[in-house]
Parts: sequence; structure tokens; C-alpha cells
Amino acid sequence: MGGAVSAGEDNDELIDNLKEAQYIRTELVEQAFRAIDRADYYLEEFKDNAYKDLAWKHGNIHLSAPCIYSEVMEALDLQPGLSFLNLGSGTGYLSSMVGLILGPFGVNHGVELHSDVIEYAKQKLDFFIKTSDSFDKFEFCEPSFVIGNCLEISPDCTQYDRVYCGAGVQKEHEDYMKNLLKVGGILVMPLEEKLTKITRTGPSAWETKKILAVSFAPLIQPNHADSGKSRLVHLPPVAVRSLQDLARIAIRGTIKKIIHQEALSRGGSGLKNPPRFKRRRVRRRRMETIVFLDKEVFASRISSPSDDNNNSEDMDDERPEEEEETKPSELKPDPPVNFLREKVLSLPLPDPLKYYLLYYREK
Repeated sequence: MGGAVSAGEDNDELIDNLKEAQYIRTELVEQAFRAIDRADYYLEEFKDNAYKDLAWKHGNIHLSAPCIYSEVMEALDLQPGLSFLNLGSGTGYLSSMVGLILGPFGVNHGVELHSDVIEYAKQKLDFFIKTSDSFDKFEFCEPSFVIGNCLEISPDCTQYDRVYCGAGVQKEHEDYMKNLLKVGGILVMPLEEKLTKITRTGPSAWETKKILAVSFAPLIQPNHADSGKSRLVHLPPVAVRSLQDLARIAIRGTIKKIIHQEALSRGGSGLKNPPRFKRRRVRRRRMETIVFLDKEVFASRISSPSDDNNNSEDMDDERPEEEEETKPSELKPDPPVNFLREKVLSLPLPDPLKYYLLYYREK
């Protein structure tokens, strides 16, 4: 069993490897992957495998391999303010990364078949919001999850800018999936054993691109044996933010700008932490074959003309001589600083208002 990239020792090294292999190609996607530790979505006894480029399944809980999520995030072409629907939302790992890019005025909905997985996803989401230092570096579009079969979504539901399906879609359901999209929207799904990107260019016009050869477990068909009736899935309404919430977003945004300006005047980098020291250089290479655990058993990159342009990068990076002599004590950066939290706590405001601005977070 092997993955598309080498295993990392931590989340950052996993992302470094995905970048080296050209699975992560844009800064927005890189930031989202670094902000959420993949290991946080594993059960404690399985965390040793979190930074391997492999799928993981335990009961109904399932995570796709990191290279698959990378390709999905890149293909979705996410932007702030868009609406996103995740079909088979699982642990919420992908939905949370998407929410970091969508920002406070986006829409982030998920449909999941198993109630126990929805509870698991809500626990992981709550842990991220309450404890992660990354939370204050973004304005987050919190995902909302509903239980049900994604093939039974109510026909009067709103359409979305971006849709992802995390299970194999049968050909007969292709039009059903397409109709969930707004004009100009993007749908990414496994279709006929290919991870496929479909862009809706008009009311009845589509552009299709095959990304990866994959093998996903198929969508579970609706079962009406008990009642004979369809159980329609009603997606969450698009909520209007309260004036209080809008004020909090505006205040936090203003404070972030002040922090950034102060840091620039001192030659710093604002809310961003100092550059990390890399423990090693990874050989630049593009893997052609990927093997996964359980249902996701095989994936291979579909070549495109642009791939040939990357061949010049298939060489070892040379390390400067002084990097070889770096002392072990210098390899670890200082712990990250939550500049926004420090700034809010220093303001001459009543404590309840400070806590409100910080979303009552524990850290």
C-alpha cells in the first residue's frame, strides 16, 4: 500500500510533500490545509497514520487520502462568499477547510447519511472552533450538516456555486447532480471511476474535465422498503447574519488590519507566523500511481499537456551548505502567537465584549 507522496512527520510536512508533488498548487488551498490538522479528525488510536497519504475508514467514519482532497479543493476554485454543498460530508474535515476560504458571507452545507458520523463531525467542528489557533487567522464559514440520503434532496432546494460528492456517482445520477449547480458553478465528483470536474456554463451547457482515475465506494441508493415513501432531505435555510454578528466580523477585520500595519512598520508579517524551518528537502516528483486503503483502492493522475512542462522540476533541490550545519535546537520555530487574541484582550473593553469578539474560545 502506498500513497502519492511520502508520509510526513506532522501536518505541515504532509502539506510540504503535497506541494512538492504539485497536488497543492494555490496559496488559498495551502493555507486551508495548514490551518486544520488532519490528525484532529482521526480517532486517538489511529493518529499514527494521519500524515500518510492514505484513505482511512473506521466503521462509518471515513477520510479520503490527502492527495484526493487536494485535487478536490483545487478543482472547486473556491472564493470568498460562494455557496458550497458537500454530499457525503463525513467527518467535516473538507467542509471546515472550505469554510476557511468561503469566509463569513459564504454558505457551507453538508448532507451525511449516518447520524453517528454527523455527531462525530459536530464534535470535531466544536473542537476546532474552541481550541485552534488557526481560527482567528480567518473569518470562518461554519458548516451546517443535515442527515439524509443525498439522492433525496428536496426539489425546491436552492442551487449552489460549488458542489462536491464524496462517493462514486452512477451515470444515471449525473443530471441530478448537475441540477444542484447554479450557472457558473462547479461540481466535482467521482463519475465512472474518474474524479470529474463539471462547470455549468449555461442553463443547459456544461464543460467536463477528467482529473484523476479513482475508485470510490458507490452512492447508497435510497431504500423505501419500510414505508414506501421517499424521505426528502431539506437543506438548511440561508440565514441572514444578525447585526451583532456583522459588528463582530467588522471589528475583528479592523483589528487584523491594524495588526498587519503595525507588523509591516516593524518589518514583520502581521497575523502570519514566522517561516517554518523544514527538516528536509523532498525530491520533486510527480507520482503516476496511487493505492488506497479500503474502497478507494486505486488512483492515477490523468496526464495533460501542462504536466509535460513540469518535468524540468524533477530534480533534487540543492541545500545551501549552511543549512546542512543547522543545529537541532534551531529546527523548531517558536510556538505560534495568536496576535488577534492578544490585541483583543489588551483593549479597554468590558470582559464580556472581549469574550464575544473571541467567540468565547478556550485558548
